[in-house]
Amino acid sequence: MLTIFGFDFSSPANKVRFAANAMGLKYEYKRVNLLAGEQKSPEFLKINPTGRVPAINDDGFTAFESAAIIKYLADKNNSELYPKDLQKRTTVDEWIDFTNLHVATALQRVTFNRVMYQMLKVEKDERSLNDGIRFLGQFLPLIEKQLKENKFLAGNEMTLADINLLAALDPAELSSVDLSIYPALTNWRKNLKAQSFYTKCHNSLEEVFQGMLAGAGAK
Repeated sequence: MLTIFGFDFSSPANKVRFAANAMGLKYEYKRVNLLAGEQKSPEFLKINPTGRVPAINDDGFTAFESAAIIKYLADKNNSELYPKDLQKRTTVDEWIDFTNLHVATALQRVTFNRVMYQMLKVEKDERSLNDGIRFLGQFLPLIEKQLKENKFLAGNEMTLADINLLAALDPAELSSVDLSIYPALTNWRKNLKAQSFYTKCHNSLEEVFQGMLAGAGAK
């Protein structure tokens, strides 16, 4: 039985759930309460020595790092989301890498310094925030251009590259990042967020965050 370890507010962990849902996989989802430090427990560190989510246990085989996990699941289940053709697969890989290196990391800077710093009771890093905004302005136009020319990020079929980007951009509204200036990206995102692989996880990350705040306030 496949077990996915995650945290509802973690975009990388949600990426794995999106992918598993899109592949129609049966799995058990186990929440790891990052706010309570459960990721540092000896039991969890045996599964993921980095003490982070996501992680999986697939009948005794454990793995961490979201990109590696979704590729593993796609290969194991012969999913068309990760093409076997070498050139098509390389195109998927390059957009996964581009998103993770340039878009996800930039938005994480913004999310941390506009949203999370208060919850974690640390100082806002204005330089990091401004760098994140600048990087998004530099790299999102390349995503927009690609989606103007193609139905999906790596061509005319949905792939892991789309799921990866969808998860990376999930904190946009919560972080006050306006994506409406990118119409092709906005339409692509609206279409994917309406699909069941996404809605089985949540309606929006904003809703998850508000629920997390309410739960913290109730304690």
